[in-house]
Amino acid sequence: MNSIVNARLKQIKPSPSMAAKIVVDELRRQGREIADFTLGEPDMPTPAHIARAGQDAIAGGDIRYTSPNGTVGLRRAIADSLEQGLGVRYGMDQIAVGAGAKQIIAAALTASLEPGDEVIVCAPYWVSYPDMVLLNEGKPVVVTGPESQGFKLDAATLEAAITPRTRWLILNSPSNPSGAVYSAEELRALTDVLLRHPQVWILSDEIYAPFCYGGQAHASPVQVEPQLIPRTLIVNGMSKSYAMTGWRVGYGAGPADLIKAMSTVMSQSTSCPSAISQAAAQAALEGDQSSVSEMVQIFKGRRDLIVRRLNEIPGISCAMPDGAFYVYANVQGLIGRKGPAGELKTDLDVSLFFLREAGVAVIDGGSYGLSPYVRFSFATSTEIIEQGMDRLAVAVKALMAD
Repeated sequence: MNSIVNARLKQIKPSPSMAAKIVVDELRRQGREIADFTLGEPDMPTPAHIARAGQDAIAGGDIRYTSPNGTVGLRRAIADSLEQGLGVRYGMDQIAVGAGAKQIIAAALTASLEPGDEVIVCAPYWVSYPDMVLLNEGKPVVVTGPESQGFKLDAATLEAAITPRTRWLILNSPSNPSGAVYSAEELRALTDVLLRHPQVWILSDEIYAPFCYGGQAHASPVQVEPQLIPRTLIVNGMSKSYAMTGWRVGYGAGPADLIKAMSTVMSQSTSCPSAISQAAAQAALEGDQSSVSEMVQIFKGRRDLIVRRLNEIPGISCAMPDGAFYVYANVQGLIGRKGPAGELKTDLDVSLFFLREAGVAVIDGGSYGLSPYVRFSFATSTEIIEQGMDRLAVAVKALMAD
C-alpha cells in the first residue's frame, strides 16, 4: 500500500530531545534509575505569582480565544521588556505571540521561504533549525563553528556561505547546545558582512538571553547594528527564563509585514495561544524579576560543578560555557574504545554506552551537527549532577581499563 506521507516530511527527523525523553521514560517504567541530562527544562516550579495569574484567568473567565498574535496586554508587556533589554521599541503590529518560541520560528520560515531558499545555520545548532527549513522546502546551509572558535560562526565563514538564494541567517546566543555567547564585537563582524548582503535576514533566537555567566553579557544584532532592525526577527519566550516550558508561550518581534504574515500562518494552525498562558506570561514580564536572577545564580553553580566533574573523567574534555544551561563535552578520547556492546565508533555510540552502562542519559553531538561531542543539560539538581558524574566515572574507568 502506498504511503500517504509526502516526500518532504520523510526528510524530517523527530526531535532528538523529545525522542530521548521517551526512551528515558520507558527505562524508568522498567525500573531503571536514570540520571537524565537530556531536556533543556528548568527543574524549578513556575514562580508562584505567575502561576496565580494563570489561576486567576481561569477563575475570572479569561478562557476565550484571543487575537492570533496575542493579547494587547501581553504584547505591550513584551514591547516594554524588549525596550528595557535591547533599547528598541516595537509597536503592537511588530509583535507576534505563539505557542512557544518554536512555533514562532516555524511560522517565520513558513511565511518567508520560497522553495530552494537557503538558510545559514551554524553547527552545533539547535536540532530543530534544519528540519524546520526542510519542512518549508528551504535548503539548510550548515557551516561549522569549531570548538577552537568557541563553537561560534566567524565573518569569513559567513561571507563564504552567502549566495543570491540566501534568505536567512539563524543566530542563537546564548546557544543550545554549546552555551556559546557572542560578544558585541563578534556580532559586529557578522553584521558588517550582512550589511553588504541586503537579501539576507537575521533570525536571532534569544531564548536564553538572561543565562550569561562570568561577566559575559548578552548582546543582540539589533543593538549592535540598528540598520539591520528592518530585516531582523527577534525570537524569545517564557519557557526558560520563567520555568514555563509547559505553558507554551513564545514571541517574535520584527517588521510589521513579516509579523502579519506569521500571524496569518498561526491563525490557520493553532488559532491563537492559550489565553490562560498569556495571562501568566504577562504577569511574568510585568512582575518581580528576582526569580530570574536567582535561577541564573543556581545554574552558574551547576555549570561550574558539571564542568569540573566532567573534566576529571578520562577521555572527556569540557569547555566552560558562557551561557544557557548546557555543556557540549568532547568525547574524542572515548572513540575507538570497546564497551560491552562493541566498539564506540561515534558519539551516538558513546551516548548509548553512557545510558546502558551508567544510567546516564545525554544527547549525541551528531544530532546537533558537530561530532564527536555529547550534550549535557545542567537544568537539573546538584544531586542528580553528582550522581550522574559518579556513575560516569565508574563506567568510563572500566571502559578505559579494557
